Amino acid sequence: MTVRTRTLDVTHLVVGAGATGLAFTDALLDHSDARVALVDRRPGVGGHWREAYPFVRLHQASSFYGVASTVLAEGRTQTEGPEAGLHVRADQPTIQAYYDDVVQRRMLDSGRVELFTGCDYLGDRSFVSVETGTVHLVPEDCRVVDARYLAPRIPAETPPRFVVGAGVQVVPVNDLPALEQEPSQYVVVGSGKTATDACVWLLGRGVDPDRICWVRPRDPWMLDRALIQPDPEVYLGMVAEMMRLAASAETLDGLFLDLEEAGIMLRVDRGVTPSMAKAPTLGRWELDLLRTIGHVVRRGHVVSVERGRLRLTGGSEAIADDAVVVNCAADGLRSRPRVPVWGQQAITLQPVRAGFPCFGAALTGYVEATRPAGPEGDGEKNRICPPSSFGNSLADWARMNVLGTRSAASFGAEPDVKAWSDQVALNPARVPPDHPGSPALDAAREGLARWTAPGVARLAALGGLAGATGRA
Repeated sequence: MTVRTRTLDVTHLVVGAGATGLAFTDALLDHSDARVALVDRRPGVGGHWREAYPFVRLHQASSFYGVASTVLAEGRTQTEGPEAGLHVRADQPTIQAYYDDVVQRRMLDSGRVELFTGCDYLGDRSFVSVETGTVHLVPEDCRVVDARYLAPRIPAETPPRFVVGAGVQVVPVNDLPALEQEPSQYVVVGSGKTATDACVWLLGRGVDPDRICWVRPRDPWMLDRALIQPDPEVYLGMVAEMMRLAASAETLDGLFLDLEEAGIMLRVDRGVTPSMAKAPTLGRWELDLLRTIGHVVRRGHVVSVERGRLRLTGGSEAIADDAVVVNCAADGLRSRPRVPVWGQQAITLQPVRAGFPCFGAALTGYVEATRPAGPEGDGEKNRICPPSSFGNSLADWARMNVLGTRSAASFGAEPDVKAWSDQVALNPARVPPDHPGSPALDAAREGLARWTAPGVARLAALGGLAGATGRA
């Protein structure tokens, strides 16, 4: 059988049309004459948002998510409900419509982007259409951009990590709203944001907290959402206080307790010391709801589920015979080795500052567009944008903040990058050029100037970073 092939006239092949691939492409197009082939295995753009559970919302302000050219939810604030006054957190339909619009209006209509959905990347600078079998090739000088390296795994696309016995109903969190009959008990499996969302959704629908069993192998630390806002006085003030407390911390556990007392970090159970620090944001109203759940299982990870019983790595737990087990366990923030963003084989998208992956991807696109090509240029780009990482353990969180702060100093020292990043709503640390100033902002800046270097030095030591220094 003859395989049809087609060679594309493009300068960049972006593999992955999710949040980071689109943020990179948007910034690249805005600041260069690049021509891009955008490829994804799914039938459309938006990455994991196409498969997200229907009641999901961003855990951060919408302004921090999406692409640099178009502010998601237009920077609006909430006018009612428990988060009135905080910035809007977009839901799944809003995010999906946003990405559909951005790709059509900003990318396809430019004439410089070709979109290939339903395609598998084969490696070796080629990809194939699942439907037609056509193999597409790109020129040797085309840059390959890997936007899948840290792509999140979600329960809808991840089979349970445990054995499911006969007669047991196990559903991914996506299927929770579609249950036809309510069981006498819900068993929520997972420690992270997805599990907290599932619990909050159930409680918000009037489910008695005594009907919920929460299997929480590790307790998480979470950030107070009211402090992770696109207001420089609030956000920079929080970072300054975090660095002040870090500078004198004797242990990571002690630092997190200090951050809790300062109102920065939250935990569900104040009687348990958390070991997980992926640090999503949480509303205090959500915290109040979560604390009503008394049946919490901390016996390790689930090994198997059978009718009436959970088997875990640290023992077993009785559950109702008709219990519905809600699988919320998946590697949403993947922990993979840091690699140079600009490598010989590909540009590998990774966080550049601490957290906020859309900003990191957009920044990478801007630097790719504005710096020379070739090995020397790539070396300069890697100097400007060294990769950071995501948090998981407390030590991972410390390392994430050290690496992210150092990276912010690197790209912030470039005048054009600094000017660009101050205009981009994705950047949580930006102070817009037209900001009128305030005593609170002055205090935050003074705190950062005083405490960042000693705070970073102490976090580096606590996080076990080799050659820890106070460079920030």
